[in-house]
Amino acid sequence: MTDHEKSQDFARQMQAFQAGCEKIAAQVRRTIVGQQDVIEQVMTCLLCGGHGLVEGVPGLGKTLLVQSLARALDLSFSRIQFTPDLMPADITGTNIVVESPAGRKFEFQPGPVFANVVLADEINRATPKTQSALLEAMQEQTVSVARTTHRLPGPFMVLATQNPLEMEGTYPLPEAQLDRFFFKILIYPPAAGELAEILDRTTGADQALPSAVASADEILRLRQTVRQVAVAAHVKDFIARLALSTGPGGPQAPPEVKKYVRYGSSPRGAQAVALAAKARALAQGRANVAFDDVHAVACPALRHRIILNFDGQADGIIPDDLINKTIQSVVKTQTM
Repeated sequence: MTDHEKSQDFARQMQAFQAGCEKIAAQVRRTIVGQQDVIEQVMTCLLCGGHGLVEGVPGLGKTLLVQSLARALDLSFSRIQFTPDLMPADITGTNIVVESPAGRKFEFQPGPVFANVVLADEINRATPKTQSALLEAMQEQTVSVARTTHRLPGPFMVLATQNPLEMEGTYPLPEAQLDRFFFKILIYPPAAGELAEILDRTTGADQALPSAVASADEILRLRQTVRQVAVAAHVKDFIARLALSTGPGGPQAPPEVKKYVRYGSSPRGAQAVALAAKARALAQGRANVAFDDVHAVACPALRHRIILNFDGQADGIIPDDLINKTIQSVVKTQTM
């Protein structure tokens, strides 16, 4: 295939990517009013093969958002309501004794994690032992039970929700598990006009529901297209220095980071920024990543990977502010 033919082929893939994104997002918007950035970030997790942690106060539609996305996809879906008494086997499944013509035998009974889209509702209400049942699934897309490893269906995606206000009786996610989430997505209250539209949609006689418009094979093709987007060397260097500079020992860490941060982003954070920037570039009809793409995805990709020290927690420092200051510091150094 010549370079011209490759270019034309990728142009067709780009058009298919944009069309696929729009038809899925259009179905989600049938039930979700506003929240355009939130929908885009959830879509980015889906298209990059990552998992999302959705955080917001009660009543903002976190669960509805995930359910709407699941309905827009022709994929299997399961919801796990996390509670303090939930056990790991309630998620992964377990071996049970079954009767057969040859006698009794152990047979694996899959748990609700064996689905394409898994909603981990109020994940911080379960104990760390139960939360950790998702670690292998999120990283390896497998589940190990009784020395046997079971492959999860593909594509596989976990969307977890948590309430940042009601902390009594909850168990904050450990850093190792937070790092496995591609994005941390924040949902804010709607504006007055959006709230009026929500009332019209939810208190009337007719309520529109999303229709399944994308198959598993199509999602896998879209994910493959994302990985074909080019990232110039200077943009990759910017992403690397940005991730490193979110820690106090980073090469361009601003004074606020050195003062308030205990640990910065892991390499997974840089990977998330690069992949998400590729997806954003494709969605906007570009075959290469721009600095604006990196700036747009940096906060959701890095905010949960920045560990504040005692001073940062005591002063109520917001990770997004530190990320923006780090971007400014890296840009200033790059342009000098």
